[in-house]
Amino acid sequence: MFRAEYWIGLSGALETLCGQGFGAQMYRMLGIYLQSSCIISIIFCISVSVIWFYTEPILLLLQQDAQISMTAALYMKYLIPGLFAYGIMQNILRFLQTQSVVIPPVVFSLVPLCIHIGIAYALVHYTALGYKGAPLAASISLWISALMLAIYVIRAKKFEHTWGGFSFESFHYILHDLKLALPSAAMVCLEYWAFEILVFLAGLMPSSEISVSLIAICVNTEAVAYMLTYGLSAAASTRVSNELGAGNPDRAKNALAVTLKLSVLLALLVVLALTFGHNIWAGFFSSSPTIAKEFSTMAPFLSISITLDSVQGVLSGVARGCGWQHLAVYANFATFYCVGMPVACVLGFKLKLYVKGLWIGLISGLFCQAVTLLLITIRTSWTKIDLSTTRDKENLIVV
Repeated sequence: MFRAEYWIGLSGALETLCGQGFGAQMYRMLGIYLQSSCIISIIFCISVSVIWFYTEPILLLLQQDAQISMTAALYMKYLIPGLFAYGIMQNILRFLQTQSVVIPPVVFSLVPLCIHIGIAYALVHYTALGYKGAPLAASISLWISALMLAIYVIRAKKFEHTWGGFSFESFHYILHDLKLALPSAAMVCLEYWAFEILVFLAGLMPSSEISVSLIAICVNTEAVAYMLTYGLSAAASTRVSNELGAGNPDRAKNALAVTLKLSVLLALLVVLALTFGHNIWAGFFSSSPTIAKEFSTMAPFLSISITLDSVQGVLSGVARGCGWQHLAVYANFATFYCVGMPVACVLGFKLKLYVKGLWIGLISGLFCQAVTLLLITIRTSWTKIDLSTTRDKENLIVV
């Protein structure tokens, strides 16, 4: 709950505001929007920190194992400092993404990653922290990455037009930002919480240890595959928002079509690798022959979900670029919680298909989600923005 996806979603407002603002050459407003989004992230970080602090009683209330609940609670408490760094970092990344600045963020991610390996190993093996050293190392590495990105934005000359320094004007745009940030976070969380719910449901099944392990491997496999196509989702969001801001809806639609084709191609390559290498992949998570055998039977279902996820990922990126987050929230809620989860419960428990039933339910939700987002994309008007007045320029959203 409230994992990385929450902050990715919360910063999604910048994909609309900064993306369209950059396309409309409203460069000064990008820095203002960035600051208002960071303020929002810090406020929400404080709220989520309180929830993370009480992870143990929450998990016990959800009937999870007592030892696992205590261990997870300790892990989350040491991860709280990194929460603030991650929230700020995601906003800066969206600020850079909407200006098509991609190489520096990669570099500023690789450097902390290399440092993180050493810090994590030292804290886990050479201090009394033990496993608690892992989340503490993650917090340290996240702060290093966030500070590097912040210094880059402040010092680099290429941002002299889009970053004008800290300004109290940003407080005037907090509510304006929230109108997109909250539905943007909701659309992402509603999808990812569906995956988390599957893990909880697996814990209620017979042979729960095997069921949870299997579902966890499937969820992580899906997440890794999605990360490969997420770059295309970000590209679609950037291109669409930039072109709409510049008043070129036709070019925005062409960008969508190209990105959608590329995402399907990439998904098929991932599916091909999974088909022939599922035993090797399962070995990275568990040495149990039982888990490996069960995972091989899940590979066909994973192939379907990965393909659908790649399609909806691009369509979700387009929704963020266009400012359709509120429509995506309704779509995600209806498809996952009115279709996907009920089907998963019926097939998993009532018809005793267990893990396969849970994943088929998820596939049902993903399919309905992809179709719904596609219909929204096709049927919703890609309206050109009227930039004739200052008021229109400072409230740049396509509806």
